[in-house]
Amino acid sequence: MDLSEKLAILADAAKYDASCASGGAPKRESRGIEGLGASTGSGICHSFTPDGRCVSLLKILLTNFCLYDCRYCINRRSSNVPRARFTPEEVVSLTLDFYRRNYVDGLFLSSGVIRSSNYTMEQLVQVAKSLREQHQFRGYIHLKTIPDADPELIAQAGRYADRLSVNIELPTEIGLERLAPEKSGRTIKLAMGNIRVAREESEAEPRAPRFAPAGQSTQMIVGADETDDRTILGTAETLYGSYQLKRVYYSAFSPIPDSPSGVPSKAPPLLREHRLYQADFLMRGYGFAAAELLGDAGNLPLDVDPKLAWALAHRERFPVDLNAAPARVIARVPGIGMRNAKRIVELRRARRVRYQDLVRLRCPMDKVKPFVVTADYRPPLAETSSESLRRALATEPVQLSLI
Repeated sequence: MDLSEKLAILADAAKYDASCASGGAPKRESRGIEGLGASTGSGICHSFTPDGRCVSLLKILLTNFCLYDCRYCINRRSSNVPRARFTPEEVVSLTLDFYRRNYVDGLFLSSGVIRSSNYTMEQLVQVAKSLREQHQFRGYIHLKTIPDADPELIAQAGRYADRLSVNIELPTEIGLERLAPEKSGRTIKLAMGNIRVAREESEAEPRAPRFAPAGQSTQMIVGADETDDRTILGTAETLYGSYQLKRVYYSAFSPIPDSPSGVPSKAPPLLREHRLYQADFLMRGYGFAAAELLGDAGNLPLDVDPKLAWALAHRERFPVDLNAAPARVIARVPGIGMRNAKRIVELRRARRVRYQDLVRLRCPMDKVKPFVVTADYRPPLAETSSESLRRALATEPVQLSLI
């Protein structure tokens, strides 16, 4: 098998790992042969550096051979898919070649587990070490770690990689035991904890070598079992607090060829994944708690975004007076993001905020106006019904936003 054939197989296999953000990727589908890469046939995806820059990464697996037989995984041991394997030298060569051609700014490298966890982790570290030390590569490197590998190997990975990811896979121990019995939730969390400690030690000592400066991330598969959104977001909230993760990624389960028993035959709606990302954004950037966003429900509503759903369920907090409320309260108004909330507070230091100021800030007024009071506007009484507002503001998925 030549290098291009390996690249086609291992770039395609990498698209199911969402712990590296990918912009503009096609719809994930495990059945059929349409599409070969995460966003192109060469497996180029997009991620973000600590300073907010969007970078293009070569996103591939070292190999899609795997010792494990996780029922939700396309690359499981019993799966009937084409297999391939890169050598570390081939990954290094591909990365440098793509970088020199200005196709990518870095590398996202994951792998199935071959021979043993330690052997696989050694191979991943070898790639990163060669790029950094032999080729003086200063681009972005994101390594997927093997949780039950020797902690020293994961420590080495952190010295060479900008970001590490340890995929928790499923949000509950019960789900992991049922669908991936060869994996251990305790081992996964122990690896996350070790990475957090190593990062804190590195940051505390100015002269110490940097350790995974872009932090760590993880992935949860949505819809592979019956776990509801309340549990998923509760797990994410715990991971953010306990392990200082930078991001939790959500990946809608994709039906796989010759599906084993215990997994759905149909994929969950991708809109559910989208709603989880919106809710996660509100938790990280707006101070919402998971329990706030869910209320008494088990799942997020699909017809409206989580922020609007929360506002409709808490009408007693609205309308918000934009000339008096603090920025953190204004930012909870549907249609007003954190940036515009700060702009509104700045503006009212000079004069009172008026309706047209919101228009000039390009706020989506149909969504905003039922929930705010300005110097010259107050929502009419006819808009007080939450049910009528919900019907009026429910939109198509392509029109939804995170603000």
